[in-house]
Amino acid sequence: MGSIDVKAEISGSIWKVLVSEGEQVTAGDTLLIIESMKMEIPVEAPQDGIVEHLHVKETDTIEEEQVLVSIKY
Repeated sequence: MGSIDVKAEISGSIWKVLVSEGEQVTAGDTLLIIESMKMEIPVEAPQDGIVEHLHVKETDTIEEEQVLVSIKY
């Protein structure tokens, strides 16, 4: 078993969190949505696994490359 960290590709704020810890996800599932420059940017699971840890919550301000979600596979 391994783990992968999903990082922000852009700075902004967390608009909506769509998963919870312990939830099974499939590659391509939307994990959360970032709001940046009045655009909504979906963050998708890079591979199948289980959400191990959410590092952010709705309304958090985030920076580029910040870890958002850890997925255990």
